[in-house]
Amino acid sequence: MPTPADRVAQLTAEVDRLASPSPAPLRPTGYFDATRTATYGFLAALPLFVLYEVGVLLANSGPGQIRVGADVWLKTLLAALGGVGWAAVGVVVLLIGAVVVWRDRERRPPLVPKYFGLLIAESFGYAVVLAFVVGGAVGLLFGAWLWPDLALAQMARLGLGLQLALSIGAGLYEELVFRVILVGGMFWGLQKVVPDRTRAYVIAAVVGALIFSAVHHIGAYGDPFTLRVFTFRFLFGLALNGVFLLRGFALAAWTHALYDVLVVTGGL
Repeated sequence: MPTPADRVAQLTAEVDRLASPSPAPLRPTGYFDATRTATYGFLAALPLFVLYEVGVLLANSGPGQIRVGADVWLKTLLAALGGVGWAAVGVVVLLIGAVVVWRDRERRPPLVPKYFGLLIAESFGYAVVLAFVVGGAVGLLFGAWLWPDLALAQMARLGLGLQLALSIGAGLYEELVFRVILVGGMFWGLQKVVPDRTRAYVIAAVVGALIFSAVHHIGAYGDPFTLRVFTFRFLFGLALNGVFLLRGFALAAWTHALYDVLVVTGGL
């Protein structure tokens, strides 16, 4: 049985533990851990944002502008909610990014310049591998290889400069809408009713990939529907969900953008 002196010692130790500050969360230092953080996700996406916005302004001719559908949806929603014009939406995006970086401050990774180069190189590798893996899977299912350029057939009607701008914008905005908002939102909601986190993410990923593929057949610049092209995009969406889950938003956005750029330039 503890003596009064023992009890006093225990209470003193407990008070000291409660009064001492909590240990700071571990800060990721290696390349793979660092590039999955929100800080790298935002900073690595900034070049895509700038290249797309500048490219769209320079490459579009005529009174109207052709933009990525996901960009139009997102900016229209933000403009309606905030009552601001599209030009102000860019400022809103930057402010949101600044908030994300600030919230990540306690475990902010070191900003290593070469990590950004490695991130792009890794994304390039994923873009090439996924194109051939998904194309090969479609070939096994339908008995004929689907070349990636057939999945972007409608874009061939546009000039190369605009195709490049839209390719970069698709990587940024479609990953933001379909991976972060749609799949991430469904996963968050499904966890309330599906106790198994893995099952909840699989359901969200499959449904998100179906929607991702379907919207590419809608609108004036949508591709004509064929089951082969729809399946290609569905499997490609699933693959991007995997990149997003394992490597984060920045890698998914750059993988998607570089894939589209390789397609429109004949690199695949």
